[in-house]
Amino acid sequence: MEIQALDEKKESGVQRAPFSFLDLNAQFAEIREEVLAAVNQVLENQVFILGPEVDALERELKDYLQCRFALGCASGSDAILLALMALDLRPGDEVITTPFTFVATAGSIARLGARPIFVDIDPKTYNIDAHKIEAAISSRTRAIMPVHLFGLAADMDRIAKIAATHNLPVIEDAAQAVGARYNNMPVGNSGSLGCFSFFPSKNLGGAGDGGLITANDAALAARIKILRVHGSRTKYSYELLGMNSRLDALQAAILRVKLRHLDGWTRARQANAERYQRLFQEYAIDRYIGLPSTPGDRSHVFNQFVIRSKKRDALRQHLAHSGIPTEVYYPTPLHLQPAFANLKYSEGDFPEAETASKEVLALPIFPELTEEQQVSVVEAIAGFYDGKS
Repeated sequence: MEIQALDEKKESGVQRAPFSFLDLNAQFAEIREEVLAAVNQVLENQVFILGPEVDALERELKDYLQCRFALGCASGSDAILLALMALDLRPGDEVITTPFTFVATAGSIARLGARPIFVDIDPKTYNIDAHKIEAAISSRTRAIMPVHLFGLAADMDRIAKIAATHNLPVIEDAAQAVGARYNNMPVGNSGSLGCFSFFPSKNLGGAGDGGLITANDAALAARIKILRVHGSRTKYSYELLGMNSRLDALQAAILRVKLRHLDGWTRARQANAERYQRLFQEYAIDRYIGLPSTPGDRSHVFNQFVIRSKKRDALRQHLAHSGIPTEVYYPTPLHLQPAFANLKYSEGDFPEAETASKEVLALPIFPELTEEQQVSVVEAIAGFYDGKS
């Protein structure tokens, strides 16, 4: 039926309106009155930093993520930094992580004078290859930091076993994966600490920056609570060298509204992902591109829907000319970034990450994406592979 509708559209000569890679206006239109009421309540109360709105959000997310403690902070990047600080990471220490991720993952390690130790990725999930972690452990290793990339959990059972064998904490970078599950448990629970981002493009996004750290250990949670407020438990008394990383009440109020809708938005993303898979098969172009893979023990929340193409750059240019928005996450793996040149990695050290960086292409997947828009994406890709470009 979708292909028939497409054919009718082509025959009619009607041009489809362009659309955005992520349409936050469409989301806001659904919840406008709820958000404005929540923001107005904060303005009436005039409590802007931490306070009752943040407390309420932390309680709600603690229940949603099924953890003992949930602590808001200023950003997802700060969440990682605070988690490392809570574990007392020091110069010369090593943390094992992936080179195929956003810069904040490894950047937070380096900011503390420690060394990111990269391990290549699984080409099917794009997450750190858990089978290769143990070989990277040294006497200086202090933690393992998997990333649940694009909304899919890493292989946490295997990672947890390795960590337990070597008595290492695990920090989950779950910035893109709020609501994702591994063995039917929300991510952020399998490790010592979980780190989430509320950047506007995330599935649970604020009206600016924001972040969250999850914990099940009371001592670690207490330490983070102090570290996020300049290392202070009581005013003008500083137990630790902390930082200013507090979630503000306006963000918390907006996020509380959005949290009520998150499961519905997740289901819409998953339905859109299923439609993409079906359309690619119907158009017989799944033989040309790699599609997302979801192992049976995990649920994918599709912060991004990422395909692979050996002709990625030409395909992206063709789609741009067709009015189809795309993004590349990530065009250069971290071990080849100038900011990490001091680590002395070279091209060829992590071939799967390097190949992925040349082939991945993210397609629109936001919850409000229409069937017609998805058909237009797939039809444009089919046109490229049919030689019509």
